[in-house]
Amino acid sequence: MNIILLGATGSIGTLSLELIKEYNYNLIGVSLGSDIEKSIRIVEEYKPTYICVRKESDKALFLKYTNNVFVGDLGLEELASIKCDILINALSGSIGLKPLVKAIEAKNDVALANKESIVMAGDIVMKLAKKNNVNIYPVDSEHSAIWQCLKGENKDSVNKLYITASGGAFRDKKRDELANVKVEDALKHPNWAMGKKITIDSSTMMNKGFEVIEAHHLFNMPYSKIKPVMHKESLVHALVLFNDSNIKVLVAPHDMKLPILYALNRGERISYENKLYLSTLHFKNISFKRFPLLKCAIDAGKKGGIMPTVLVSSNEAAVSLFIDGKINYLDIEKIVINALENTVNFKPTLEDILRVDKEIKDRILGGKLWI
Repeated sequence: MNIILLGATGSIGTLSLELIKEYNYNLIGVSLGSDIEKSIRIVEEYKPTYICVRKESDKALFLKYTNNVFVGDLGLEELASIKCDILINALSGSIGLKPLVKAIEAKNDVALANKESIVMAGDIVMKLAKKNNVNIYPVDSEHSAIWQCLKGENKDSVNKLYITASGGAFRDKKRDELANVKVEDALKHPNWAMGKKITIDSSTMMNKGFEVIEAHHLFNMPYSKIKPVMHKESLVHALVLFNDSNIKVLVAPHDMKLPILYALNRGERISYENKLYLSTLHFKNISFKRFPLLKCAIDAGKKGGIMPTVLVSSNEAAVSLFIDGKINYLDIEKIVINALENTVNFKPTLEDILRVDKEIKDRILGGKLWI
């Protein structure tokens, strides 16, 4: 199997590399991050034919391994356009959108971990995938679980998709305890080891809002049939309630290699060992008052148009400012909510989405905050 991996140095990228090695897949192309030492180790071990680096100044370091070295955002698009059996999009944030489009146009099947691209441009992406007969396989554990639960079922018989949420680092804190929380506290996820942005998004529940929108597009399911539910153990990844009152549940360990491997093998099960320790399982409704960004995300998804782009862009910029210590934790909410409230909705093209994404980020990161 010939694989291209975008985002090799992130958490999903690192796990993907381990699976590629373990199952003797062929990594033909890879995009690398700012950690040059780690990037060089990846290239020397996996020997990809095509490489994409972030900066022009990094290019010379990799030309001794291959002549096919691309650079920057345009390089990601060039790399994604190369024919392969499956492309893993493990990029973080809206930067993953254009490479996803290029991969689909090249008729590459995609294992998708970059949820922002689907949130921002789900209608466009899914229509393009259908036109090019391309499969998009979800890597998120929740969407992988839904995919597995829906196999062999008539989607019309689905009453509700329940997407489980751990609650993140501050799930047991009240809102009046959040004003002065620190970045290092927000990054202490109780169940998962993930990248910084997604861990922060988990604590605000924005990540779960993204997943509701993603499920809407991936499974062509109305928002009225998708509901997030709190499940602190993170062992049940999704539940599907059918019209006859039967429920299918997917239970699995805290191991992101499972959904990655399932996506790489297009929904076929192959041997993989891990231990699952079942305990008492708890579920409860999620309060929108406690997690207002979850409601913002679902509302933005329902409105459609440019609103999901504004949601992604304002959140991405706000989280970046929080990680850099420039705003307080609760300012993330203020920035996102006010950005949504101050945007006039319209039906965008892909070019509109990319333009608005840049405008929103430039405004917030440039100090013209909505707070």
